[in-house]
Amino acid sequence: MAGKTSKSNVIADVTKTLQTFDLLDLQQYTREQAYSNTASKDFHLFYVGRDDVHDILKYVLSRASVSLYLNMFGFDDDELNDIIMQQALDPSITMMITLDKSQAGGVHEKKLVDADIARNPEKFNTYFVIGQSATHQISHTKGFVADGKVGAEGSTNWSASGEGTFVVKGKPGGPGYMAQNNTQSVFTDPDTINRFQTELVAEHMAARAQQAATATAPATAGARKGAARPKGRH
Repeated sequence: MAGKTSKSNVIADVTKTLQTFDLLDLQQYTREQAYSNTASKDFHLFYVGRDDVHDILKYVLSRASVSLYLNMFGFDDDELNDIIMQQALDPSITMMITLDKSQAGGVHEKKLVDADIARNPEKFNTYFVIGQSATHQISHTKGFVADGKVGAEGSTNWSASGEGTFVVKGKPGGPGYMAQNNTQSVFTDPDTINRFQTELVAEHMAARAQQAATATAPATAGARKGAARPKGRH
């Protein structure tokens, strides 16, 4: 899907960014296509199965042009993955992508990850890491901060049922329609953005350290085994 452009996915148009982003930009993807006049200016909660969460995610992610810090538990969305991989090929974008180790072994997610590695192993190994939490539990965060301006977090996994993919004229329904009871928040509050981005970096570094430890463990074990055998003795 490289180069694909739509109303929500503008990855192929570098002039579309988050520099002037406003939460009002996303009201078009709600069931009502409008917010209440009492709605917050820096936080909005969307509902899978009611609101078009898939297009909300595409809208924000495809406009990231400076940085993207992301941790995603369930990573099974081909289009969102394609957006991120295209950004990974852009040297002007700083990225840290963290995926959960247990989920990465799933059939569809493994297929996506393997395709990303085949597409550009250097970029994948630079920006992506697959691991666990600092205490070796599942890496369960489901969110990101884009360009230091827009944050998103909630219970939404990236999959057809996780996002409640809309298939008939922007409304739920149609063959194969599925929707879990998930929520997706999007926020622009500077303090929350800063704190969440810091947490995402910490989670990425913890998973990166685990990956490095696993890579060096066999060599270390082999060195110890060799050191335990005195020279000249059999």
